[in-house]
Amino acid sequence: QVQFVESGGGLVQPGGSLRLSCAVSGINFRLYDMVWYRQAPGKQRELVAQITSNGLSTNYLDSVKGRFTISKDNPKNTIYLQMNSLKPEDTAVYYCSRAVRGSRDSWGQGTQVTVSS
Repeated sequence: QVQFVESGGGLVQPGGSLRLSCAVSGINFRLYDMVWYRQAPGKQRELVAQITSNGLSTNYLDSVKGRFTISKDNPKNTIYLQMNSLKPEDTAVYYCSRAVRGSRDSWGQGTQVTVSS
């Protein structure tokens, strides 16, 4: 089974920063594009950021461009999401995944990010 373990969330004031991590097991990690999703209460899950298998190309949701940075550490089987200038509308549970999910892919527990004064 492919497993994803997210961490690094918390409560932060508007304008603050957090760095999320996601440890991945069960796949040859370096071969896969990876993504971060988020889901706010009462809303559908949305794609926040994507990174290619070699880490050289990234894409972002328009509302986070210039504030969030996705990165990939292949030797550590881990992806990161550096989030700066956080806004209340960034409040959500954040999940990581392969960009193209397989039948063996589980969902992690996610990590809660709350932006509030």
